[in-house]
Amino acid sequence: MAAVSLSDKWKITVLLAGWALLFYPVVPPMVETWLNHSDNSHALLVPLISLYFFWKKRDTLGEIGISGSMAGWMILAASLAVYLVSFAGGIAFFARLMMITSLAGLLWCCLGAQMVRHLAFPLAFLCFMVPVPDSILTMVSFPLQLMASKISADLISLCAIPVYREGNMLHFLQTRLEVAEACSGIRSIMSLAMLSVLFAYVSESGRWQKIVLVLSALPIALAANIVRVTGTGILAHFYGDRAAQGFLHDFSGMAVFALGMAMLYFEYQLLNRIGKRNRR
Repeated sequence: MAAVSLSDKWKITVLLAGWALLFYPVVPPMVETWLNHSDNSHALLVPLISLYFFWKKRDTLGEIGISGSMAGWMILAASLAVYLVSFAGGIAFFARLMMITSLAGLLWCCLGAQMVRHLAFPLAFLCFMVPVPDSILTMVSFPLQLMASKISADLISLCAIPVYREGNMLHFLQTRLEVAEACSGIRSIMSLAMLSVLFAYVSESGRWQKIVLVLSALPIALAANIVRVTGTGILAHFYGDRAAQGFLHDFSGMAVFALGMAMLYFEYQLLNRIGKRNRR
């Protein structure tokens, strides 16, 4: 394989500029979703994290050289076709997703399979910046609301506090508490899933430890959210609706997410130590 010449660099730069121009129409609405919908606020960090890992691999990529690939052209062509159809049909999710697959195809056809193999993680990590469709969020969040309501009601009853659950409503003697969609834990699941993949990538543990780390994001997020709903229910019993509104509500959300992050980081450190010990 030949080293990357100056003309090759210019060709790749021109192609990347054309790619950015072609996909620009889907970027502003996606950024607006990141800024205005808290379920997707974690996506603001995704491009920066991916760029960081791209930058870390610059020395390794400079030693590989380039070799064109017909498979890359096929992926690029298929991605562009799906993008055009999705954009014309107003299917934002697939149009945004094709932005990532087309970038992978473009790099593959210009730089070769070995280059793309080294860039697989930062490219795949970009998928976290694509907002999940609202229809899927609603379909997933409602069962989570019911589960959080049921388990929290049982835990509150164990504290000798009379509570009656009706769907996602918790009724107390003096007030009632609604476990709304925002309290389903879907936000924490998405953010912690992103962090778990990041931790697994930088971890020095074995493959099964990394798989356990990624899969544990779901139960950690659910457990942290149940702690939040249970704590809010106990406070609502003593202090009424004020416990579920305003500053206390927002602070509890941040505190519970911090708890989930701490649990995930502790697990990352633990599995890392196990992996090092097994290698020794």
